[in-house]
Amino acid sequence: MASASLGHGGVGSSRTANGFKGSSSSVDWLGREMLEMRLRDRVDQDDDRDSEPDIIDGVGAEAGHVIRTTFGGRNGQSKQTVSYIAEHVVGTGSFGVVFQAKCRETGEIVAIKKVLQDKRYKNRELQIMQMLDHPNIVALKHCFFSTTDKEELYLNLVLEFVPETVNRIARNYSRINQRMPLIYVKLYTYQICRALAYIHNCIGICHRDIKPQNLLVNPHTHQLKLCDFGSAKVLVKGEPNVSYICSRYYRAPELIFGATEYTTAIDIWSTGCVMAELLLGQPLFPGESGVDQLVEIIKVLGTPTREEIKCMNPNYTEFKFPQIKPHPWHKVFQKRLPPEAVDLVCRFFQYSPNLRCTAVSLILF
Repeated sequence: MASASLGHGGVGSSRTANGFKGSSSSVDWLGREMLEMRLRDRVDQDDDRDSEPDIIDGVGAEAGHVIRTTFGGRNGQSKQTVSYIAEHVVGTGSFGVVFQAKCRETGEIVAIKKVLQDKRYKNRELQIMQMLDHPNIVALKHCFFSTTDKEELYLNLVLEFVPETVNRIARNYSRINQRMPLIYVKLYTYQICRALAYIHNCIGICHRDIKPQNLLVNPHTHQLKLCDFGSAKVLVKGEPNVSYICSRYYRAPELIFGATEYTTAIDIWSTGCVMAELLLGQPLFPGESGVDQLVEIIKVLGTPTREEIKCMNPNYTEFKFPQIKPHPWHKVFQKRLPPEAVDLVCRFFQYSPNLRCTAVSLILF
């Protein structure tokens, strides 16, 4: 396993950009000792899947091509044929590609997410998107399947188009060496919590990949919409889930510890990471590996107690951690925030998942 890198430098470096600095000797020791931990740092592609997809013939979505699809025709509805002109790619990843497209019939701009579909499995993202209806969640308009000459099957999700992301907005502020105004941080955080309150409490879904790139924003109204439910899942108590989930900087500590029976509290931790990043202008926990991520968390929150470790993953209670004191939050934010904002941040970051605030309680804060 690669060595744990601390801060933005190598092992033993002290991070000061966010207003906190670790003890060099204790942090060095922490990094070395934690190399013995066996933390998963890759995705097991065969874990956590459903079975049996629906297979429908269609036309592949390629940039610059016209995409024609028919939908409706069920429950007495008339069939409709819609044509989309795929204009350009707006996002790519291991999941596939997202195109911006224009509807020929109405002129409406949409986003089409095209993902390779394993014929052995149902697509969980589609099933979840069909359940959702909330002003702070990107809307699924309809979907279709397409095939290629190589008999590859693709699922195409036609989504409402929202032009900006929290990630790009935050980067724009960083370019001009400014912090995002507190009013926008509060507004975006509030809307994330509204979306989470809905999916956690009303639908029973955990998003499992909250990060700035998955938060769409209308730049004119500042309405935020949560997107990308490719990692989302209905969590059932007692049923195991993959622990290697969620992008590293936003990953809750119980996931780093390899917990498989986690709760929707992992989304709350991730939301706190997003809020802190917007306030600081950079990630709060910029770990370079699974081990390093935990090191970064401990440098701020201090060493978890035995009871806290037990709450995250009972298998690690015998591991000997060096005693690192927590760094005061007002120093992390260099006294730039009013006390109530600091108090709010604290509510996201608890080692024990059951002690983190819920999305509903955060809305009411």
